[in-house]
Amino acid sequence: MSFDGMVTRAVAHETNEALKGGRVTKIYQPYSADLLLVIRSGGKNHQLLLSANPSYARVHITEESYANPKEPPMFCMLLRKHLEGSIIEEINQVENERIIHITFKARNDLGDMTTRTLVAEIMGRHSNVMLLNENSMILDSIKHLSPSVNRHRTVMPGQDYVAPPEQNKVSPFKLSEEDFLKQIDFNAGKLGSQLVQAFSGVSPLIANEVMHRAGLATRSTLPEAFRAIFEEFYHHNYTPQMVLSSKENFSVVSLTHINGESKSFQSVSELLDRFYYGKADRDRVKQQTNDLERFLSNERKKNEKKVKKLSKTIQEAKSADKYQLLGELLTANMHMVKRGDAEVEVQNYYDEEGGTVTIELNPQKSPSDNAQQYFKKYNKAKNSIEVLEEQIVKAHEEIAYLDQLLQQLSSASPRDIEEIREELEEEGYIKKRSRKQKKKKNSKPQLDTYESTDGTEILVGKNNKQNEYLTNKLAARSETWLHTKDIPGSHVVIRNRDYSEQTLLEAANLAAYYSKARESGSVPVDYTEVRNVKKPNGAKPGFVTYDHQNTLYVTPDEDLIYKMKK
Repeated sequence: MSFDGMVTRAVAHETNEALKGGRVTKIYQPYSADLLLVIRSGGKNHQLLLSANPSYARVHITEESYANPKEPPMFCMLLRKHLEGSIIEEINQVENERIIHITFKARNDLGDMTTRTLVAEIMGRHSNVMLLNENSMILDSIKHLSPSVNRHRTVMPGQDYVAPPEQNKVSPFKLSEEDFLKQIDFNAGKLGSQLVQAFSGVSPLIANEVMHRAGLATRSTLPEAFRAIFEEFYHHNYTPQMVLSSKENFSVVSLTHINGESKSFQSVSELLDRFYYGKADRDRVKQQTNDLERFLSNERKKNEKKVKKLSKTIQEAKSADKYQLLGELLTANMHMVKRGDAEVEVQNYYDEEGGTVTIELNPQKSPSDNAQQYFKKYNKAKNSIEVLEEQIVKAHEEIAYLDQLLQQLSSASPRDIEEIREELEEEGYIKKRSRKQKKKKNSKPQLDTYESTDGTEILVGKNNKQNEYLTNKLAARSETWLHTKDIPGSHVVIRNRDYSEQTLLEAANLAAYYSKARESGSVPVDYTEVRNVKKPNGAKPGFVTYDHQNTLYVTPDEDLIYKMKK
């Protein structure tokens, strides 16, 4: 993982510089594994995020906004009791491990000054955040660990805090060349793996960078490359950087060994905000919407099968002309048929060569009734084509609607999910669930707000409820509406009649980014005035028609979206 010991060191140093001496004013727990501390320091408020998310554990100052639950979890209420109003004494890293201790000076129930420590362990699925008292006893934690799960240590309220097992590695700082070479066996090979195993805080990413800078690794080049990088770390000279290649990588040192587009940042927190932008939300949404995604995918497959079956039936119905032919030939040759005949062979007057046709008969019916039976089959097949074609159109509309919902799930934030569920309940796709809190009448959907380079406000609807509210109720008729051309996506509105060409391109970028074509290039985006957008009577939620549009082509740029987010 990229959040290694050196990134942890940089975060601890940066947050300590910014927050030391600051006062904790508010504490939130937006999600089960995430904490947000609002700290007043240096004359402004800072948000410190501590996440024990199994996939995206991290600690850093964030500029992101989080929706907080109406009822705070128990751990959040405990933190408020012990830490609100407290002063941050120090933020430090434990040796070179991915463990950060935040020490607070606070008052206890009797009003006496005491010490509290918040421990953040950033260790993948074993990540945790714990609150300790002055005697290092655990007051509570985000995740509990019973003795039956871990024999080395118990993480439960009332237990003494025990640090994770020591790895007994050598510190990479202030290391002589001789001491460095003692840890490396050049004959054993796999020198990068040896660096990871021998020195604390060294990840495979940093080890690969050391190897790359050493070139041909020898007893002189390898120690020098190692010393040069860790000398910078020791003096807190960091280069926050993200590199885009086959996957995204980040570090606090220049990653010269990776070929790709590199992006530098002013601070480690800015880097982490950008790298994790949307990732944890998408991971959360995926976990919460597995059932919805499976249901929508199954419904889509059903409709695809239905279209195939209906198309096959239409092909069969189109061959109904033969029934008309048989009925006419039978009527013309009625004198040749007697009741009880199973078949009759007659001349085909429509055949230029004068061939014959064998007509199957129902022995129980008269010749006239047999002829009428063929005419009925012809009329039934002819009339069914219109009905079948209508059903195919409806099935295609259903597929388009389901595609729209699947796209909305892929770009939804956690607060968008409930509105998508409500829509499916209202449309009769899923059963209505009982909710603890009733939704307020006339409550308005929350829209995502962005700001273009020149300061123009741009609104984005990320599900059908938001799209309908934005387009049909909120937007003025003279404002500009955008949507990807013939591709499921969001409704986007520029909240200004007079806007620059740059604002139009940025709004189009939003429309392309929040669509099914997010990963594509040169995505067609239509734009027109809101007055030209109409919802047909009886149409599915979010479906509109529009005219007088122009089209432009853009390639979605996540960096641009991140900069525009308000």
